[in-house]
Amino acid sequence: MKKSLLVLAALAACGAASAQSTVTLFGVVDAAVRNVSNKSVSTNPFGLGYSVKTSRTELANSGLSSSRLGFRGVEDLGGGLSASFWLEAPITNDDGATGVANFTRRSTVSLAGSFGEIRLGRDKTTTVLNEEQFDPFGDTGIGGSLIIDANETSVSGTGYGSNSTYKRAGNMVQYYLPRNLGGFYGNVAYALHENTRTSGDFITAGTPNTGRHIGGRFGYAAGPLDVAASYAQNDTSFTTGTGAAAVARPGKIKTFNLGATYDFGVAKLYGEYSRSKDQRDPLNLFTVVPDVDLTGYLIGVTVPIGPGQIRASYSRVKYDFNRAPVFFGVNPADPKADKFAIGYVHNLSKRTALYATIARVSNKNGAGLTVGAGPSYTTAFNGASLQPKTSTGYEFGIRHAF
Repeated sequence: MKKSLLVLAALAACGAASAQSTVTLFGVVDAAVRNVSNKSVSTNPFGLGYSVKTSRTELANSGLSSSRLGFRGVEDLGGGLSASFWLEAPITNDDGATGVANFTRRSTVSLAGSFGEIRLGRDKTTTVLNEEQFDPFGDTGIGGSLIIDANETSVSGTGYGSNSTYKRAGNMVQYYLPRNLGGFYGNVAYALHENTRTSGDFITAGTPNTGRHIGGRFGYAAGPLDVAASYAQNDTSFTTGTGAAAVARPGKIKTFNLGATYDFGVAKLYGEYSRSKDQRDPLNLFTVVPDVDLTGYLIGVTVPIGPGQIRASYSRVKYDFNRAPVFFGVNPADPKADKFAIGYVHNLSKRTALYATIARVSNKNGAGLTVGAGPSYTTAFNGASLQPKTSTGYEFGIRHAF
């Protein structure tokens, strides 16, 4: 009898422990037929010369939601305290080539309580959280944010470099505010660069902080209104010269954005302003590398229609290279681009949806942005120099979440 009671007590204890700790397998499988065509035109100032179009039709993934596979778990530690982990991997379900080879989407461990949450590991930056929240397309598919594309794309021949940690950063320590602050929310983040520092005489300044990320976000959501602002600094590096004369110099990309949504019921309006400054340390007293500014705007709307939703957005980005005045001449115009996207999502259930999207990007003065994945622009043809002009795409597909 005593042995039976001991067994029952042990089983009860195991049941209580399992109830306090859970592990979940989750994911998204999203596939779409996608066509993208990019047109390049002659740089001849009189409009003479060639125009060349490259196009491709493919079965793609991540048109409505990013395809992924993940594991997450939480343990109740008692007293309002909990520990959790989150491992999330990108997958390419269109061809099956990429499976759970890494967890570059997110790999974190957290401790949460009434004080908020401390989160360690690779995660989205504060900047991109704002970008996605105030974009009707959530920066996914060919309708996604032109502002994010511009911040991640280098501009050939201009000195504006790509921002590799704009969307996600590794080695990050974050703090999230608790959820019971009457609508206020936010987080701060610091990603360690993990570079080796060397000190001593005659050490040439290199890129000691390359890879470091510092960011913060603060917002307020109540009723139909949601508004938030974020700021981030990503430490980068750039190289001047070639061969033995190549010199690595540090730089910083500083980004501020402000976004808001207002839900009228019959429609939800979106708006965002973003400004990034790419700052490069001077090479010497006589050679200064000008800063490059990137300004972006976005307005959008979603309209619910029965089990579905119409989504639309218009966005613009403009580069400012802060060039020095040219005597007896005129500097070339700075690049800029516009994007219009519209789509429809039809929900078959809470987890499954059909969707279709069309989008178009117009480039001017050397900008080379596209609607998303697709062929590259043609830059030369039959001896003529070409520059990007337009990028047009459409996609229709199915998304299933589990």
